[in-house]
Amino acid sequence: MSSAELKLKLFREIDTLEKSKLEQVYGLFVNFINKENDTEEWNSLSKSQQNGLIDAIEEMNSSEGIDHKTIMDKYKKKYA
Repeated sequence: MSSAELKLKLFREIDTLEKSKLEQVYGLFVNFINKENDTEEWNSLSKSQQNGLIDAIEEMNSSEGIDHKTIMDKYKKKYA
């Protein structure tokens, strides 16, 4: 597959994403560009912290979590 074909395929996949998924992809993409293979920060975390983050990601991926906007709206109303 040529570079142009890969770019087009990526564009088409990204173009169909809902806003929250698009924001996630953007964050991943920017992190990938900026830190490509930098695992120093991850390795500096304790096993417990690493496992907590992995569990949180799995919960969000299986739609068990609460999205950031919902939580922020709740507390803005409560403390505003």
